[in-house]
Amino acid sequence: MRLIRTGVGVSAATLLLAGCGGGDDGGGGSGEVVDGGTFTMALSSDPGNLDPQASAASDLFQLSHFAYDSLVFIDSEGEVVSGIAEDWTVDAETVTLTIGDDVTCSDGSPFTASDAAANLNWIADPANQSPFLGVFVPAGVEATAEDATGTVTMDLAGPAPFVLEGLAGVPMVCAAGLEDRDQLAAETLGTGPYELTEAVPSDHYTYTVREGYTWGPDGAGTDVEGMPDEIVAQVVGNETTSANLLLSGGLSAAQILGPDAERLAEEGLFDATVTAVLGEMWYHHGEGHPTADPAVRMALTQAVDLDQLAEVITSGRGGPGTTFAASAPASCPGDSISGALPEYDLAAAQQLLDEAGWEAGAGGVRSKDGQRLQLTFLYDSALGAPGSAAAELVAAAWTELGAEVTTTPKDETAAVETIFGTGDWDVAWIPVNVSSPDQLVPFLSGPTVPDGNNFAAIDNADYTQLVAEAMTMIGTEGCDTWLEAEAALVRDADVVPFANQDVSFFGSGTEFEVVDVLQPTSIRMVD
Repeated sequence: MRLIRTGVGVSAATLLLAGCGGGDDGGGGSGEVVDGGTFTMALSSDPGNLDPQASAASDLFQLSHFAYDSLVFIDSEGEVVSGIAEDWTVDAETVTLTIGDDVTCSDGSPFTASDAAANLNWIADPANQSPFLGVFVPAGVEATAEDATGTVTMDLAGPAPFVLEGLAGVPMVCAAGLEDRDQLAAETLGTGPYELTEAVPSDHYTYTVREGYTWGPDGAGTDVEGMPDEIVAQVVGNETTSANLLLSGGLSAAQILGPDAERLAEEGLFDATVTAVLGEMWYHHGEGHPTADPAVRMALTQAVDLDQLAEVITSGRGGPGTTFAASAPASCPGDSISGALPEYDLAAAQQLLDEAGWEAGAGGVRSKDGQRLQLTFLYDSALGAPGSAAAELVAAAWTELGAEVTTTPKDETAAVETIFGTGDWDVAWIPVNVSSPDQLVPFLSGPTVPDGNNFAAIDNADYTQLVAEAMTMIGTEGCDTWLEAEAALVRDADVVPFANQDVSFFGSGTEFEVVDVLQPTSIRMVD
């Protein structure tokens, strides 16, 4: 899963982590395929530490796909296809994968079944605090390997209905990186189609193509006409700047969420579009936060016209939230949100706080038992002007309700550090994008930060019970139960997805496919 800034996302680790998404090629097209060249794409923020298993922030998640492969991939139709693993079997208790014979690392060493098992076991060890644990790799997994046959076996501790889909989100690190993870902060040691050859933090990261690469998604390789020789990821913090660079030829690709998307579309640029959660309201349930009070969470939700908020944050290009796991191809499509939301009613929200003992004081700011209703409101600065306008809208509504609101826009890297580090927030707009609902469970329940990924300290008994039921069902058989579980969170105003948007990745002088991230083996340079 990925955190998205615009609609896309922390991939956690942006979250946040990243998950499985989808994309449709559209827009204008091209000319003749041109071999080689440099593909330059925009990043919204500097990713910091490049260890691909230590964070799932969306910018890092994208970069990791250039240099690191996963055991399997998800194609644009939502099907599991080969990656490092060329074959696999799954049953209720085990997953067995066969590693391809010719897979090699950027340092020339072979990638073995033992390497795959070591990756999985490192993530599965809670002491390592990988954000992928419980998201892409089920908790309690134990992996063993037989290098003679090239097989790695995962023994599951319990039901894992979408386990293969999860493995598609796990970048595999080669043996040298596993032995000394400090190297991974500023260089790459993976099996991917490119390797990092230059890193200038806060400016750019350059990746050079690997010759002889043949084990990409469904057998994709680098020996095809149109593949760029280099990929340069340029840090561009302003979306309008990215749009201008696309039009001038200074960028090959950029994700554009706001109103600049319209003028790029009018210019006939190539685009690939993905559906993503753009607006998602998280309330901190932890002790000492005013949002630990259920009445406060419900009142804050009721006090805002969420339809209007969705219109503003998406610049009129999106709509209301539908499900928590909305990234296409979604495993459980449907609507778990609209029927569970409280109606917009400022007067009812004010009365709810009155009845809960939050009394208005000097300046209209409410307090209860000596605690003022002070809110630190965090949102991703990459949401641009629409995000700022939406933040002003909600802050005004909460001020009228009787809260003292401090808005703190931060870039994705800083937002992730705050959520998983200092905890200095009460309300956060952090869109976590995944395609299967099981990948969200560690963020919505279970151990809290720093022992787990539950950064909002949510404890919803109905959600936990329904998830336990859904986990016993195979794949999509449990979708109705998954959607019911999500609805329980919305009903109690624990977390509220309020806006979806089709997010466009525009290209200039290039074509590509977006499946969760921009897929490096799909890039073709064109004249």
